[in-house]
Amino acid sequence: MTEPCDLTALEARRLIGRKALSPVELLESCLSRTAATNPKLNAMVALDTDRARQAARQAEAAVMAGGPLGALHGLPVGIKDLEETEGLRTTYGSPIFADFVPEADCAMVARIRAAGGIVIGKTNTPEFGLGANTRNRVYGATGNPFDNTRSAAGSSGGSAAALAVGMAPLCSGSDTGGSLRNPAAFCGILGYRPSGGLVPSEKRAHGWSTLPVLGPMARNVSDACLLLSAMVSDDARDPLAYTLHARPVRGEPALFHPPRGIDLGTLKLAFSEDLSEAPTEGIVRRAFQARVGAISRLFHSAEAAHPDCRGGDEAFEVLRAQIMLTAHGEKVRTRPQDCGPNVIANVEEGLRYSLADGARAAQLQARIYRDFQRFFERYDVLVTPAITISPRNWRELYPKEIDGQPTRSYFHWLALAYYVTLTGHPAVSLPMGVDEKGMPFGLQIVGPRGGDAFVLGVAAALEAALAGDAALSRPVPDLAKLAAMPDIAGMEGFLGFE
Repeated sequence: MTEPCDLTALEARRLIGRKALSPVELLESCLSRTAATNPKLNAMVALDTDRARQAARQAEAAVMAGGPLGALHGLPVGIKDLEETEGLRTTYGSPIFADFVPEADCAMVARIRAAGGIVIGKTNTPEFGLGANTRNRVYGATGNPFDNTRSAAGSSGGSAAALAVGMAPLCSGSDTGGSLRNPAAFCGILGYRPSGGLVPSEKRAHGWSTLPVLGPMARNVSDACLLLSAMVSDDARDPLAYTLHARPVRGEPALFHPPRGIDLGTLKLAFSEDLSEAPTEGIVRRAFQARVGAISRLFHSAEAAHPDCRGGDEAFEVLRAQIMLTAHGEKVRTRPQDCGPNVIANVEEGLRYSLADGARAAQLQARIYRDFQRFFERYDVLVTPAITISPRNWRELYPKEIDGQPTRSYFHWLALAYYVTLTGHPAVSLPMGVDEKGMPFGLQIVGPRGGDAFVLGVAAALEAALAGDAALSRPVPDLAKLAAMPDIAGMEGFLGFE
């Protein structure tokens, strides 16, 4: 029998609205699953049990009273530990903030609560979200739900792992170099990177940069759309949020939930294993080729093609370093002993660049962006692998080589994601079976500029078309197998970076 925590968010919300499922029952099921699985994964790092139970009782009373209910009414939501939660410890994965308890929610969390969502707890993240391996010196490492000796990726690794095993039906995430898409691909769930400004953020270090965004994570497209509908808004503190009023590709929450119906048979598909530039492991290439073979028949046409991403590594390295220097330069200068290796490396890199480097990076970004526009005049949809490698042991801080090819930096293995980041185009990582090692595979689906509702509709159509195929639909972790694995906290190297 399906436990309430295994229901989709949409199913649970419908049952709550019909008085067939109590928010209290749903929360207790999620807390029970967390107690059973979290020692193996370390995904949920700060529970808000008492207040969540109080909120669930209030949500139940509101249902029984028969009044209007929000889109997320009674649904437990995990919040990534980079986003402030009033009264609940928010550490950013850093010893500097190990005991920080915010006095107010950040705007995104406030919108989720206003829509009826119940914050169940905080999900683990690398220190300040830097790196795609979820490890830090406050809470330790997060394991993969399919094998807890392997990485859950990051930086939204805690959210991805928590979703995969049913700790919560919805979780928040954020993405710069793929931090929504990478862990989604590694853990067999869905991560959506929206267009910049669609989900406002009042605290971006560089307000006009489209590199970092907030977005939803879920176990399927409809659930992600449901959460996105609560996240989107306008906020004058975010200079990019005015783009919310560009229609019809962006706009009112109703544009995103339910997902738009898309006829794949009318669309021209382009596919690329590596966007010509990204170091991509053979096992990923083979898995991708199999997926392309399966989905090509669903489209009007399909051919190998990609935009021109030359210079993307250089552009992303410099533009990202500028943001990191602003956000973390003072910490490294005054408290280097409390900063991990990725934070220090980012600041040192930023200090090496000149104004000329910044100018060239901006020029390269503009050229890549404009070539993406020309590309999407010829094709409707672009698909690639969501990430360049199959999950490796989490003790490896980052891959230093891929199939014998050295990586340029600790984040070079994220190139398939960050080339898209540079352009600001929306992208989703859709779970699509497992690779030769039995680990989840994620398909990255990229849409045209501003095509948020469109690309989510494409993902929903693909998800529906493959739903009956066990080899190509979302993989589900074996909870009995996970229960037999050692607790992750007892593994060598769990806490720290050694």
